[in-house]
Amino acid sequence: MQELIVSIFIAGYLFIAFEQAVAVNKAAPALLTGVLCWTAFILAGHADHGAVAERLMVHLGDVANILFFLLGAMTIVELIDAHGGFDVLTRSIRQTNRRSLLWLIALAAFFLSAVLDNLTTTIVVLSAVRKLVRDEDDRLLYAGAVVIAANAGGAWSPIGDVTTTMLWIGGQISAWRIMGRMLLPCLASVVVALLLIGMGMRGEVRHPLPDATSASSPVPRRSQIVVLAAGMLALMLVPVFKAVTHLPPCMGMLAGLALLWVLTERLHGGRSAVERQRYSVTGALQRIDGSVILFFLGILLAVAALQAVGVLDLAGTWLRVHIVNEQAINLLIGTCSAMIDNVPLVAAAQGMYGQQYPMDAPFWEFLAYCAGTGGSLLIIGSAAGVAAMGMEKLTFGWYLRRVGWIALLAYFAGAGVFALQASLMAR
Repeated sequence: MQELIVSIFIAGYLFIAFEQAVAVNKAAPALLTGVLCWTAFILAGHADHGAVAERLMVHLGDVANILFFLLGAMTIVELIDAHGGFDVLTRSIRQTNRRSLLWLIALAAFFLSAVLDNLTTTIVVLSAVRKLVRDEDDRLLYAGAVVIAANAGGAWSPIGDVTTTMLWIGGQISAWRIMGRMLLPCLASVVVALLLIGMGMRGEVRHPLPDATSASSPVPRRSQIVVLAAGMLALMLVPVFKAVTHLPPCMGMLAGLALLWVLTERLHGGRSAVERQRYSVTGALQRIDGSVILFFLGILLAVAALQAVGVLDLAGTWLRVHIVNEQAINLLIGTCSAMIDNVPLVAAAQGMYGQQYPMDAPFWEFLAYCAGTGGSLLIIGSAAGVAAMGMEKLTFGWYLRRVGWIALLAYFAGAGVFALQASLMAR
């Protein structure tokens, strides 16, 4: 049964990887893969069907938390964009040099990701990039840089990446210690990536042409600022909401969306029905690419099936037996997180090594780095990458050719800085 489910996963993964060649939206094979993995589990596993169904419902709860978080974040960003909120920010950016703008955008994503999270940061920053860059080739490179920067930025903060948060909540790392120890390695990986991506950039960027639609129905500047401030506040308060209430992050995101919904309805109460529709949440939902949500659903269901049948546990046991060096184990976990969701990988590591290493041990700190930044190696390796795929139509092949090798070098560069830093501190 395990062999069958792994085979289904690999076949589905290949269809996703070669999306352009098969000419089928990646959401379709992802959904089919997720359903077939669970179908094989319940039919070929000769297990208690009721127990399998209950396990599926547990995993669906975890998946729903991520999907509703993503849906809420994308809707809030779309509302800000519809009101011209990002224009308030982009008008203050005068930089037109391609390389300088790359550094500005990526470093903004790096530090913003530590406060928000890598998924929300990617959505916010790429929405701003659309207002600054017209050429699609430039935007794709900027999107690749943002994915690397957002993932690295989330790895050094206890609230910036879901895996770092897991280690923090699990008691493997402490907040201030991880920030102090991981900032330099994460920043080093981003700097290396930006140097490599920027080598081929010359000249000036072209700004997008004015949007005739928005020009015919302008939003007052006061409303732009109000919606921008309210939307950003709603996003930034999600970690606070989680810390205070201990509810899943999606609840804070949905609460923020609901409050912003009320605000925008009140702001446009005097407009016509057509205009209110455009500036409301219902209008924003119509403009969101729903295939991104369905793709994410399929991938997470497939990974959950691998976890449910014990494939990930077997992989973790193999690592513990055959690879003794702890840094090599973490590097391999980070590399695997580019293909398999890093959440179950980190969860498996917590279970295997929870009693072996104390709090704030270098093993846990390096795991936070590897699991957070390793997802940048492939475009489908992180929530930030999946969001970038949907927003800028990045393909698996393009990212692998143009950005993947850069992400790999940046990944090892940051790992080298961590090793050097640990060696110096041990003296």
